[in-house]
Amino acid sequence: MSQILSCIPLAPYTTFKVGGEAKYFLEAKNKEDIIFGLKFAYKKNIPFFILGGGSNILVSDDGFNGLIIKCSLSNIKCDNEKIYTESGVFLASIVSQSVKNSLTGMEWASGIPGSVGGAIFGNAGAFDGEIGDIVEKIRVIDTDNLSEKEFQNQECYFGYRNSIFKEKKLKNQKEYIIIEAELKFSKGNIKNIKEKIKYNLNWKKKHQPLDFFSAGCVFKNLETKNYSAEFWDRFPELKKFQKTNMIPAAYLIEKCNLKGKKIGGAMVSDLHSNFILNVKNAKAKDIDRLIKYIKIEVREKYGILLEEEIQRIGIF
Repeated sequence: MSQILSCIPLAPYTTFKVGGEAKYFLEAKNKEDIIFGLKFAYKKNIPFFILGGGSNILVSDDGFNGLIIKCSLSNIKCDNEKIYTESGVFLASIVSQSVKNSLTGMEWASGIPGSVGGAIFGNAGAFDGEIGDIVEKIRVIDTDNLSEKEFQNQECYFGYRNSIFKEKKLKNQKEYIIIEAELKFSKGNIKNIKEKIKYNLNWKKKHQPLDFFSAGCVFKNLETKNYSAEFWDRFPELKKFQKTNMIPAAYLIEKCNLKGKKIGGAMVSDLHSNFILNVKNAKAKDIDRLIKYIKIEVREKYGILLEEEIQRIGIF
């Protein structure tokens, strides 16, 4: 059984490399560890947070006054056209397994640093693919009664960067902790799979600031279906995005002349403006202030309130 530790710095566990300490910290290597952690949190009457790869979060400088459960469940196996994986497995391992077995469907995940659980939670995606496309079923722990429950794909209600698991957490409803997933692929040509992965990785190198600490894209892109004819008349330059059904948040931020904008040690990337970078020992408060500044500028210019893709841990 893993031990619960006290006063553990969280910055090393995040891709932003910012944030304070967790009052309590547990590295869960199996589902029994997770249940042990939940019982501890309930007994202490403290909040808990499930931490995966740390790639889509911002931890407060004051840390987290509760229990962080670091999900390190790491079993993975491939059987024919399916990959069975625990939630702590990194996406890079899934991509590697799919290549090894000539399976197509995961090429879009090349270079994404997150874990399977976090990817399912937020329906991670890129290059017109997303993990909801290949999920067959998921096993979770119901935090209400600590029992296990299974979800079929259609029960997950995958949407753009969303799922039933994320929706319930945001609304402070019943929380489910993802522990296992069954992913369904198709057989493909290994040469084509490798070429697609190489193309995606090269595109990222050219268009994303991979040499700095960041959390990836900070804001969700905007679905064009949510906007009226009046909106398109007011901003005809945005009509070109109706073909792709998405207005890139990066485009709006760039048009507000925010590339290179700095607050403290945080900066809007001048390569991809939906990335906020930790360029000089940034604090979480620097990143938070920059996020708020971007929202205000985009709202004033376009009347759009950008929605954050990242999750926050602690009080801001």
